[in-house]
Amino acid sequence: MAAASSPDTAPAAPVAKRDRTHYVYIAVIIAVALGITVGLVAPDFAVELKPIGTGFVALIKMMISPIIFCTIVLGIGSVRKAAKVGAVGGIALVYFLAMSLVALAIGLVVGNILEPGTGLAVTDAVKDVGQAQVDAEAKDTTEFLLGIIPTTIVSAFTSESVLQTLLIALLAGFALQAMGSAGEPILRGVQHIQRLVFRILAMVMWAAPIGAFGAIAAVTGSAGLDALKSLAVLMLGFYVTCFLFVFIVLGALLRIVAGLNILTFFKYLGREFLLILSTSSSESALPRLIAKMEHLGVSKPVVGITVPTGYSFNLDGTMIYMTMASLFIADAMGTPMSIGEQIPLLLFLLVASKGAAGVTGAGLATLAGGLQSHKPALVDGIGLIVGIDRFMSEARALTNFAGNAVATVLIGTWTKEIDRERVDEVLAGRIPFDEKTLLDDHGHDTEPAPAEAPGQDGEKELAKA
Repeated sequence: MAAASSPDTAPAAPVAKRDRTHYVYIAVIIAVALGITVGLVAPDFAVELKPIGTGFVALIKMMISPIIFCTIVLGIGSVRKAAKVGAVGGIALVYFLAMSLVALAIGLVVGNILEPGTGLAVTDAVKDVGQAQVDAEAKDTTEFLLGIIPTTIVSAFTSESVLQTLLIALLAGFALQAMGSAGEPILRGVQHIQRLVFRILAMVMWAAPIGAFGAIAAVTGSAGLDALKSLAVLMLGFYVTCFLFVFIVLGALLRIVAGLNILTFFKYLGREFLLILSTSSSESALPRLIAKMEHLGVSKPVVGITVPTGYSFNLDGTMIYMTMASLFIADAMGTPMSIGEQIPLLLFLLVASKGAAGVTGAGLATLAGGLQSHKPALVDGIGLIVGIDRFMSEARALTNFAGNAVATVLIGTWTKEIDRERVDEVLAGRIPFDEKTLLDDHGHDTEPAPAEAPGQDGEKELAKA
């Protein structure tokens, strides 16, 4: 309440220090341009640069599990009623399912209008490439569900499954909630670990220009102009479809439900979009999305549950991709599907896609596994889109990220777990995001944990030091 009584003095602290991290993102833009140039001029050399981009994404991914764990444990552990967490999770899952169906429907309409695969030839080499995608990556629904359970509590942090970390974090959060005051020292400890992890992430982000250069150069060099020309209709159609979904469907929802302009909202997330564009991975921006949504004014429980779950269950871009790619392959194979055949296949892919990671290539692998299980005759045609899959993954990752960012605000609004006054202040630029710690020391949760107050001043001094 004290912060609210002195609005003139509250914003002074964060404005005092100049944010120099914008230089990093200017360097990322330059690095992307250089990477594309190198990829076109010296494609063989550019492909050799792939480990640079892979290494940077790996650095980001190693931070995801601890950040998700700390965020969810702090969010759930500080909430008084477990029913609130359950309500957030239930609303999130219903919304994710609804938006997946909308994305499938849009992809279905555009795919049937364009018919981009008509007239292409499927050679034996293409068939071999398609079969190779299945053999390596196919996974059925039962394996996916069992894969949510980690071998041990510790192994959840070393696996690449976001859902395993989510499960352990939920259990720990509810356990600390049940412990009451006895769990407060543990919550404070987790809070300090979260600060450490976010500070490490801020350090890692300085390597973003190098990672962006390597990733973009490798993608450009490996795809080549021939693949882009022959499959331009599919690729451009996919980009346009993703654009329409984000700015018409998501934009309308954000305006109607939360009263926000999607362009203003995306401007706030501009650095994250640039990071995804340069790495082809929506997971590279997951930790920063968590930090920025909390800074925006959405409560910790909503952010902690919606963002990690959305990265497995709210893959709007992947839905559109699998719809259009399936229709493209069917046309190219000379066996176009009727609407009666399309709908069951796409509903099957809807289920099969849950749990697909936000990393480049996951959408292709999920498509291959889904087609192998439901319509094996189409698997041979997957080789046709391998050449441009990396470029399509850019739009896929950007759309997935946009969908999860919007979902967090919508669910926060529906559950009344969002500070609207703070949202307006943040989007207007009056409360800047702290790029050094990626954390907000000025609490805005609807139910603050009483045990956090004594240590706040000391923590602020440490952060300043």
